[in-house]
Amino acid sequence: MEYQYPLSIDWTTEEVIDVISFFEAVEKAYEKGIKKEDMMARYRKFKEIVPSKSEEKKICNEFEESSGYSFYHVVKKMKEAGDETVLITM
Repeated sequence: MEYQYPLSIDWTTEEVIDVISFFEAVEKAYEKGIKKEDMMARYRKFKEIVPSKSEEKKICNEFEESSGYSFYHVVKKMKEAGDETVLITM
């Protein structure tokens, strides 16, 4: 599947890498599964870069439209897992 990640020209190279890493984690949750700790770490970095809920929603909706992967469902499942070490799969 070919699609582009939604990125901002205002982000540094490191921030772009962290955002792409987050979206790759969402993809991994759908395709193979991902450990909660790994997903949580990538989500925290993403939130440092995109702290605004409205900007997060805009970026993640763009990602979902182009990829078909829902960031919301992955993060919801991650939060529901509690303190357990789990493999998040969709």
